[in-house]
Amino acid sequence: GLSSPLPRKAISICYQCTRFVSLRSHPLAVPTIDYLVNLGKYPHRLLLFWYAYILPFASGMDPSKDDPMNRRHFFQSVARITTASVAIPTIGACYGFAASTNLKIDRQTLTLRNLPASFQGTTVAFVTDIHHGPFVSLDYVAGIVRTTMTLNPDLIVLGGDYSHRSSQYIAPCFEVLKCLSAPLGVFGVLGNHDYMHGERLTRDGMKKANVTELTNTGCWLTRNGDRLRLAGVDDLWHGRPDLTKALADTRLTDACMLISHNPDFAETLTDRRVGLVLSGHTHGGQIVLPGYGAPVTPSQYGRKYTHGYVEAPATQVYVSAGTGLSILPVRVNCQPEITLITLV
Repeated sequence: GLSSPLPRKAISICYQCTRFVSLRSHPLAVPTIDYLVNLGKYPHRLLLFWYAYILPFASGMDPSKDDPMNRRHFFQSVARITTASVAIPTIGACYGFAASTNLKIDRQTLTLRNLPASFQGTTVAFVTDIHHGPFVSLDYVAGIVRTTMTLNPDLIVLGGDYSHRSSQYIAPCFEVLKCLSAPLGVFGVLGNHDYMHGERLTRDGMKKANVTELTNTGCWLTRNGDRLRLAGVDDLWHGRPDLTKALADTRLTDACMLISHNPDFAETLTDRRVGLVLSGHTHGGQIVLPGYGAPVTPSQYGRKYTHGYVEAPATQVYVSAGTGLSILPVRVNCQPEITLITLV
């Protein structure tokens, strides 16, 4: 915004110019625009151009007519269009705030290679990018936990990024997450924000909440004599992913599911033992424009890993839009979600 009000003299100059210069035909149109646009500093330039040219013609006014009523029409138009200029972004912001807590259940049925018969139909609740902090309240986190528990999943997987902006949010978040439980257990990995805001506090919080950390390690889930490998790797940006350690004694004939906060890890993964990767990190773009997509995706592979099912070179990936917010306190056309996966 402006550090001081727009000078009245500048507005007067703009108005006088619009009275005598018709943008549609007058030969002085271009040089006059250039002159106005270069007045003042950057914010002033934009306002000058808006009030001097866009508003009059958007309202249908012909500034070349020297009519006292034209001045009244001008300012009436300014009032109407300025009101619309404020109202439309305000409505959009309200929608963004409302959508940011409108949690949905994303139900997916995914094929996991070599899945034993006793694990057919196993349900996995994947919760990622909670980001408890200034934009995500503890009540909302409690809602995530309640919703997850109502799904009655066999397994709960947490994809990292539990806090946002400060370490003070870590312990309270895990105090709520300790209410999560599932027959096959609750497991998780760290994300980039967990390193940024407090790696040690996050690890301690996971332990206190009975969340088994799977950073560069894994475990065997067993049922009726069958086994399923659940593994995790460190954050791609701030950690040191070690897939060899994570997979350990996994064979090519075993079913293996890998948790990686950042989906970009899957693009360079070549180990065929990994049958499915679960990731978050991208927030589904968080702001998705109709007909265009997400303007910003935190990935070096463009929009490939923005959201949903993706075929990586050597495996398949499912990227959740996550439940929380970062950078901006809104979501647009991108609801927060808990992903409920049925393995077949």
